[in-house]
Amino acid sequence: MNALSPSFDEVCQLLAELLAVEANWSVTLETPLLGAVPQFDSIAVASFLTLIEDRYGCDIDDGDLTAETFATFGSLYDFVASHTQD
Repeated sequence: MNALSPSFDEVCQLLAELLAVEANWSVTLETPLLGAVPQFDSIAVASFLTLIEDRYGCDIDDGDLTAETFATFGSLYDFVASHTQD
């Protein structure tokens, strides 16, 4: 794992860029994702996870993934933070 844990704003920016949403996309920890953001489909999920692995030098095991991981931005951020720190 990598000691470089991304900030909330970094993860928000990465996801906004990946989903091609407006730069002023307002995201909170409670913002729903899977099923609520049309662009956040299975391909976007796979792309986001690959981006996180490449950028932060971590490995994400498919067995760690659940639907709850992608329920809200907060649950996704918590997942990313837990996989990018020692």
